[in-house]
Amino acid sequence: MNTDIMEILEKSHALLSGHFLLSSGKHSPNYVQCAKIFEYPKYGEKIGEELAKLIEKYKPDVIIGPAMGGIIISYVVGKTLGVRNMFSERENGIMKLRRGFSINAGEKIAVVEDVVTTGGSSKEVIELVKELGGEVVCVGSIIDRSGGKADFGVPFEYLISLNFPIYEPDSCPLCEKNIPVVKPGSRNKNTL
Repeated sequence: MNTDIMEILEKSHALLSGHFLLSSGKHSPNYVQCAKIFEYPKYGEKIGEELAKLIEKYKPDVIIGPAMGGIIISYVVGKTLGVRNMFSERENGIMKLRRGFSINAGEKIAVVEDVVTTGGSSKEVIELVKELGGEVVCVGSIIDRSGGKADFGVPFEYLISLNFPIYEPDSCPLCEKNIPVVKPGSRNKNTL
């Protein structure tokens, strides 16, 4: 399946090269813009169906993804499994449920997002779910960029592992070469 996933990433032009600021604050010469996958419904559905196959054994009642990267994939996984889905979002820097979403005490929750690098967003969602009385049964992602280091205290399922270089901003060789850093999805020409 990894070959199929890589083919989808390539065909959808989701794999980017350059100098990128990751959501973790770290830098990388590679970025995966998973939103490009979902530009093509046939690819988005295939990716969601494959991830759903990996997490269905945990029998989740709800699929939740952090905004932005987890919104569409959580929907497709929820649709495939026939369960509720929702997304969390930051409000004043704190991960919350908004828009009328709620979790019932004891519900089994799968946290799903597009890419895990440090796992920070998923960990925030896990804490939110626990605060609301839900039980996190697994974390799932399209891509694991953590190099196997992500630990959520629950099973972690992913479709493909990509081990691109990741640098701390103060020791980034791309910064040393004065290559402009790009924050994908940001405004103002995407450069910082």
